[in-house]
Amino acid sequence: MRQVSFYTARTRVLAAASRASGAGAGAYRSVAAAAHSRLLSSAISRTNAVSSPNPATLNTRFARCYSTEPKDESGEAKEEPASPSVESEPKAEDNRPKEAAVGPSEKHEFKAETKKLLHIVAHSLYSQREVFVRELISNASDALEKLRHLQVTNADAGTDAPMEIRIDADAEKKTLAFSDSGIGMSEDELKENLGTIARSGSKAYIEKMEGSAGKSKDAANSIVGQFGVGFYSAFMVGDDITVYTRSAAPGSQGFCWKSDGLGSYTISKAENVPVGTKIVIGVRDDAKEFLSEETLKETIKKYSNFVGFPISVNGEKVNTVEALWTKDKSEISEEEHKNFYRFVSHSWDDPMYHLVYKADGPISIRSILYTPTKNPEAMGFEHKKPGVSLYSRKVLIMANAKGILPNWLRFVQGVVDSEDLPLNLSRELLQNGPVIARLKSIITSRIIKWLQEESRKDADKYSEFFRAFSIYIKEGVCQDLENQKETAKLLRFETSASEAGKLIALGEYVDRMPSDQKYIYYFCAPKRQVAEESPYYEPFKKHGTEVLFLHHSLDEFVMGRLSEFQGKRLVSVESEEAGQEIKAWNAKDGDAESSADGSAGALTKEQADELTSWMLAALGTKAKTVKVSDRYMTYPAIVTDFDSPAVRNMMKMMAANGDGPELPQRPCVVEINTSDPIVKNLFLLKSSDEELARKVSHQLFDNALIAAGILDDPRTMLKRLNDIIAVAVAADKN
Repeated sequence: MRQVSFYTARTRVLAAASRASGAGAGAYRSVAAAAHSRLLSSAISRTNAVSSPNPATLNTRFARCYSTEPKDESGEAKEEPASPSVESEPKAEDNRPKEAAVGPSEKHEFKAETKKLLHIVAHSLYSQREVFVRELISNASDALEKLRHLQVTNADAGTDAPMEIRIDADAEKKTLAFSDSGIGMSEDELKENLGTIARSGSKAYIEKMEGSAGKSKDAANSIVGQFGVGFYSAFMVGDDITVYTRSAAPGSQGFCWKSDGLGSYTISKAENVPVGTKIVIGVRDDAKEFLSEETLKETIKKYSNFVGFPISVNGEKVNTVEALWTKDKSEISEEEHKNFYRFVSHSWDDPMYHLVYKADGPISIRSILYTPTKNPEAMGFEHKKPGVSLYSRKVLIMANAKGILPNWLRFVQGVVDSEDLPLNLSRELLQNGPVIARLKSIITSRIIKWLQEESRKDADKYSEFFRAFSIYIKEGVCQDLENQKETAKLLRFETSASEAGKLIALGEYVDRMPSDQKYIYYFCAPKRQVAEESPYYEPFKKHGTEVLFLHHSLDEFVMGRLSEFQGKRLVSVESEEAGQEIKAWNAKDGDAESSADGSAGALTKEQADELTSWMLAALGTKAKTVKVSDRYMTYPAIVTDFDSPAVRNMMKMMAANGDGPELPQRPCVVEINTSDPIVKNLFLLKSSDEELARKVSHQLFDNALIAAGILDDPRTMLKRLNDIIAVAVAADKN
């Protein structure tokens, strides 16, 4: 009968102990502990002086395994100060014989590669040399994941060593070593996986596992690989690479693989090689910064901070942040959300909203997303980079990824992880293929839906969010036409029917529209008081029609780009269309008078025609036409059919930047109120003092431009205004 090894038996005992729970846990663990004692005594009696493990060390290992304190993935207690017996373990490992090649070596040519191809891999494939750290860590993570799966089906496979990734930098020897206690490689696997560039052992492993059922497919999905030539990225910093490896299969031989990257490699047997893989890089002088512990730690935190195995640099653990997006949302506390948000956003405020989103079809997505409390661009800082980073199986593919979300969502912070990413030779060279486009579409739609849900949960909180981030949402309405209809539901505005400061959605406006109202009316004004006192709002106030008050300079462009909402056209109260509706209201209400008091003191039709003709000639090219207004208003005159303030401001900025000449004001339609005393007196004044009447006409026109917000420079009217005041003062004195 085959004798079971001590470590195999120990593993089974520990598995039994770990399953113990509830009221019988203590008794179960006691039985397991007794079994452990017998195994320990037997193991010590069988070992000789050279290979016997330290009994205190073994006892310490088992004590930690039986402990109820929290443990990391390797089984080690978290944040627990090491006891003297624990400290002896690395010393014993350091004192063991080093790996060494023995016997003759066999030279092999790379199967399908040339010196030129190796040069491309080492110098041109990656845009940043630091990614070699990420590639080698990812390979090590793959190897550990493979071993974890193998141990489920074969208890004899593997080693007693903790499942971890170790990086050791030796500045004196100019070497950098990456070690893992993973599945290792046999001689044939060395030739197959390292002897051919662009062959991925992980990819082949996944394909094999996907042919099986059940847990095998799940294990395959956790492999980081499918990236091909990552191992050869080490030649970006090293002139030569030595690999020591031993397969986890029982009775495997250790091997040593060497290459200088010039088209060939050698393989020889090696002794003192533990199960796993160790890659030793002879670092070039121009890459000696990677022998610095701090550089290595920063690189690991940047790219591999969420790898599911402990990573240490010269004995110090580096990856200490948990990949929250892999957890169920119900398992994540608010404190964890706050800390993780601060980690990914590099800021110190708290997140206002958070979303944990997972999907398996049509593509695999694991994500965690946040919205900040404060707008980082509010103080006029530079345009913010995208806040979402792209990962594949917890390995960073691209920080601040531009292609995952539309630009208007750059304020969103977080992580998107997908194992279905289309990657070519490098993780960072993403292809803009259908999978990326689909990923962008899914995540964008989910974020918009998420914000809509938050707005329904707490309208006041969402209003606070909108005030801080409205510029982004308005930018989305203008630029992201694919999602424009849904994004428009996130807009919020003040309205004439609500108190000052209260924001409503466009949907709320539509819900309370009278059945006979054709349009959604809006008015762009710098503040509410200006809007409420404007002649353009007066007829709507009289008629009882609700008007949206838009106070941001971008709002006019937003309305123009959106044009309609839920089948209702968006119409400015200053437009000709609004004027036609006002005329229809007057006709329906039997209100033939346009005067404020409804009196019959207006100019006659003949007088009005005479005055409008004279004013058109007096104003010259400034006016397209002058007519009697159909609007209800208390002002003497208004202008319609004019370039909006936003358009005028844009034209002025372009002229100031030298992008074109400053164009003159487009001729406007002038509408006069023939019941206003100023207009009636102007009719008389043109016959008695035509020069003064001309000045009054131009002043009325400029006043109308001010009311419309389109007078370019009010200083141009000062002399004329002073002349009119002088006449008025003299007349009053007389």
